[in-house]
Formats: sequence, C-alpha cells, structure tokens
Amino acid sequence: MEISPNAEPPVCRITDYQKFLYQQKKREKELKAKATKVVVKEIRFGPQTDDHDYNFKLKHAIEFLNDGSKIKAYVFFKGRSILFKEQGEVLLLRFANDLEEYAKVDQLPQLEGKRMIIQLSPKKKESKK
Repeated sequence: MEISPNAEPPVCRITDYQKFLYQQKKREKELKAKATKVVVKEIRFGPQTDDHDYNFKLKHAIEFLNDGSKIKAYVFFKGRSILFKEQGEVLLLRFANDLEEYAKVDQLPQLEGKRMIIQLSPKKKESKK
C-alpha cells in the first residue's frame, strides 16, 4: 500500500488489505454516527387562522427551534380560499417576525400550487464566556 506517493522515493507499506478495508469502513461508520441529522418540522396554517390557534402553533415552533429543528410553515389554500393570497403572506411574515429572536428566514413566502411556504432555521446559540 502506498503511503506517500509524492516523496522521493515513494513510501510504501505491506499490509493486510482486508484489515485495511475493515478499518476504513469502521472510520466511515463513526463519522456517519457523529454527523447531525437535520429535522424539518412542518406547521400548517389556514388563510383565516385565528389568534389563539396562531399563538398555539407559535409556541410549538419556538420549542422546535430550541430543539434545533428547522421549520417549514405553510398556509394551505382550499377551494376558493386561494383568493386570500395576501392574507396568507401577511400571516407567514407575521410568523417569521414573531420568531425573529429564535430563527432566521431561509426562504421568504413563496406560492407553490395551493401552498404558500416559508422556511426558517434556528439561530446559532452563543456560548457564554
């Protein structure tokens, strides 16, 4: 097995290839275990969501952000409620504004079919010194 091909002369070592493959797999498995998995939580609103429901979902969103999850909030338009696109956008912008100290906006409100979607990710926690 070649250790340092650029050296003069090249450095090589004789090893058991199966052992080398086993150790390589083991290293990859450890790295995979240490990697953080991104969790995306979805929060659904209607275009005419009332204050109590809004506050309830806002509280849940804050919990999700404190746990380190990303949030995908969307307003779902059914039937003729697509006429209230502006209300949906205002609702999502208000939601992002209320979560300003907990999250940053990844994607501004955007209409995709019958849904208007906004994506938020948690702000990094500052370490106290």
